[in-house]
Amino acid sequence: MKDLLAKLVKKNIPFTKEGNVANYIPELDKAQKDALGICILDNQGNTYCAGDCDTKFTIQSISKIVSLMLAILDNGEEYVFSKVGMEPTGDPFNSIRKLESSSKKKPFNPMINAGAIAICSMIKGADAREKFNRLLEFFKLISENNTLDVNYKIYCGESETGNRNRSMGYFLKGEGIIEGDVEDALTVYFKQCSIEVNAHIIAKIGLFLANNGKLSTGKQIITPRIATIVKTLMVTCGTYDSSGEVAVKIGIPCKSGVGGGIVGVVPGKMGIGVYGPSLDNKGNSIAGLHILEDLSNELKLSIF
Repeated sequence: MKDLLAKLVKKNIPFTKEGNVANYIPELDKAQKDALGICILDNQGNTYCAGDCDTKFTIQSISKIVSLMLAILDNGEEYVFSKVGMEPTGDPFNSIRKLESSSKKKPFNPMINAGAIAICSMIKGADAREKFNRLLEFFKLISENNTLDVNYKIYCGESETGNRNRSMGYFLKGEGIIEGDVEDALTVYFKQCSIEVNAHIIAKIGLFLANNGKLSTGKQIITPRIATIVKTLMVTCGTYDSSGEVAVKIGIPCKSGVGGGIVGVVPGKMGIGVYGPSLDNKGNSIAGLHILEDLSNELKLSIF
């Protein structure tokens, strides 16, 4: 397996030239464009890594799957999905268009920014600090990593440049989707996106979902129902407006982030973490998707 991963990294590095590192958030553009790494954790306790799998990057939109789990734990499925839909949009992740034009006025799904901000508002806590601390502890729990923390330079950049996200937050407040303090929800959102991880850490989150919400100790943290909801939304909405193509070509639940990470879930078998900060025009790791497609074909991973 290790040899296969090394071969796939080498084969797909040239694709990094075809994309661009995200530059609309200060500090993100400091990433090395041709970096590429992959880590696989399986149910037998094996770890297989190749390339830049220890390189740190910010989790960005991959965090949306974790805050969704906690929001459902805190409020129940029915309440959460009364505020946020389950449908793909076909629009970019930061689009505001359908919020206004849709008859329901609620975000289409929890994987777009508007939906994720609404999800952050549902995390229990007296203020932004308590809400985020609970979320960070939950991150540490399911990734089985106590060292996780926020990259504060990226967080400051997120907060300073996040005007479109702020406008979505206040629109959602005006529509009654966000019930608490908007700035608290936005602070939690900007901070969760700025948590620093590597390919190994996101593979661990993938393995947690592959095992239907169980830690490596066997302890059940979320119900299999919540795990199923999250994995299904990863398939239909997890790679922005490329989700249909990813389902066809790769065929496993995936969630990407503009920091260059992609987490993949092979139900009952393995979690996959990929890092490649060169992005395509949809905001997905360009070489990362290619490496996952090759891996899926090689190991027959598609769930379909």
